[in-house]
Amino acid sequence: MKTLKFSNNDSMHAIGLGTWKSTGNAVKKAVKDALEAGYRHIDTAAAYGNEKLIGEALKEVFDEGKILREDVFITSKLWNDSHAEGQVRPALEDSLKKLQLDYLDLYLIHWPVAFKNGVDFPKKPDDYLTPQEAPIIDTWKQMEKAKTDGLTRHIGVSNFSIKKLKDLISKASIKPEMNQVELHPFLQQQELLNFCKGENILVTGYSPLGSGDRADSMKGESEPSLLENETLQQLARSQNASVAQVLIAWQNHRDCATLPKSTTKDHIKSNFQAASLELSEKDMEKIEKLDKHFRYVTGKFFEEPSKGYENIYDE
Repeated sequence: MKTLKFSNNDSMHAIGLGTWKSTGNAVKKAVKDALEAGYRHIDTAAAYGNEKLIGEALKEVFDEGKILREDVFITSKLWNDSHAEGQVRPALEDSLKKLQLDYLDLYLIHWPVAFKNGVDFPKKPDDYLTPQEAPIIDTWKQMEKAKTDGLTRHIGVSNFSIKKLKDLISKASIKPEMNQVELHPFLQQQELLNFCKGENILVTGYSPLGSGDRADSMKGESEPSLLENETLQQLARSQNASVAQVLIAWQNHRDCATLPKSTTKDHIKSNFQAASLELSEKDMEKIEKLDKHFRYVTGKFFEEPSKGYENIYDE
């Protein structure tokens, strides 16, 4: 299994279990199945609403004693309603309580957008805090304190553009250690990857398989399908692999971690086995030609120009 290393030599598996949209007993079983299959990297977030169930699964596994807490890299994320002064630590402590953990391995600012406390999803402009009312650097300073206090071993961001990363780096005492963004052959983001590499910021790709199971309200008309793409299907056939495995291996060949989500035991195993799939330079060149800068997660649901959020991704 390929690993990504942090500056302090902590490492994490390049293939983790994604849990966005996984709920109920399905997510609990998925975490257990994943750990049994060899996964040692679990990704969740306060906004997913599944931390409590994941915490139950982790406790049951750790109590058995075969897999130790320190063997598993666990990530969660700060929701947009906890950016203001004094709100980061309570949000992180709430995640730790639900997950039944003493510390996280990685804590991320989920989006570069701030809501008023208690707002799960904005319904009107008044639900937002402007970037002036809740500056990202003020949120980040609370993240830095959480790391210093040992609540999380590493801190980072998610859905941050080069512009936003540059601004944060220029003001931060501790540089973001991770940027988790949407990544797949239709959205390769090479410029962002190059920037992060130059700044020693690790990258994790979400929605690696195209997130076909997300809510219809988040989907556009006639979206392209990664799993049905002819080039990817041909590559999969030539490797005697699934398209999903090719997509996961592609991420790892670019030195990115990735988070395929599944609650099906066979798919969980199959996704993990992509770690051993080798793609040639020619394979990678074929995939490179598929880039069309297409986003499945547009971020438009958070755009509110009257509150200073015109273009989440600065493009």
